[in-house]
Amino acid sequence: MSAANWTFLHPSIFILTGIPGLEAFHVWISIPFCSIYILSLLGNCLLLLVVRSMPSLHEPMYLFLSMLAVADLVISTTTLPKILSIFWFQRRVIPINACLAQVFLIHSVSTMESGFFAAMAFDRYVAICNPLRHASILTKSVIAKIGLLVMIRGAVLLSPHPFLLKGLPYCRGNVISHTYCELMALVRLTCADTRGLRAYGLTVAFLTGGLDFSLVILSYVLILRTVFRLPSKEARLKSLGTCSSHVCMILVFYVPAFFSFLTHRFFHSVAPSVHIFVANIYVLVPPMMNSVIYGVRTKKIREAALRVFRFPSPRDTRTGK
Repeated sequence: MSAANWTFLHPSIFILTGIPGLEAFHVWISIPFCSIYILSLLGNCLLLLVVRSMPSLHEPMYLFLSMLAVADLVISTTTLPKILSIFWFQRRVIPINACLAQVFLIHSVSTMESGFFAAMAFDRYVAICNPLRHASILTKSVIAKIGLLVMIRGAVLLSPHPFLLKGLPYCRGNVISHTYCELMALVRLTCADTRGLRAYGLTVAFLTGGLDFSLVILSYVLILRTVFRLPSKEARLKSLGTCSSHVCMILVFYVPAFFSFLTHRFFHSVAPSVHIFVANIYVLVPPMMNSVIYGVRTKKIREAALRVFRFPSPRDTRTGK
């Protein structure tokens, strides 16, 4: 193969277009995107600070939530700065290594987030179905091992993607119709046989996100079975209340994730702008909402945040402390 053909089929840069069909509105779209990014950074950093500062929050649920907050920060920072540079300064060029690193980080960290949601569901299951053994089952050592296992799983299973993508010939050009480098967007640019890569991607998705979602559903089936056996309505509502924040986070994470995954692979009639907009929602909104949901709905985090910043909590005001 000549040097010219090699350069054409194996480009050193890719060009990101942004959201096709909405180029005239990129500046306007950047306003909510930038606001979401700032809220995500502030919310997750505040959450990590509060959990770290308050020993009373060194419990399984909040430790898993801290791991999720770190993953959210990585996802946001991996995508948003480049998206905003496209919208504001038309800096569409991205080197191939940076593009492949973005693919790896987005998919691997998303897989880790899915694992953290499953771990949090397991925590809720033990807390409600076996409360007397909660502290002995989910020790700090066990929590650390679960977190490490989730991170290793995401890193190992997704690490082949950049190497497989780099070796493909991109005979359909180097223009990516997207705001960031995404696996299927790159696959569409190649003219090589990608059935093996697609099959591997589907297998990884079902072994990670699919398995995690199944474990979450199983956990909540067992939780509901236990809750509805409780003798009083107040006890049932209290038990369900401890799960409400987690359920909201699951919906925010999995609904756009499944929509994006399924439409990319099976529903090709969906407009590209819809694909890309939902894909952006998937990487932007959950990182912001996770900290907001837990911060607003969890009394212990609200009170701890007030104490960290030396504001008196409503309880302290009532007791005169």
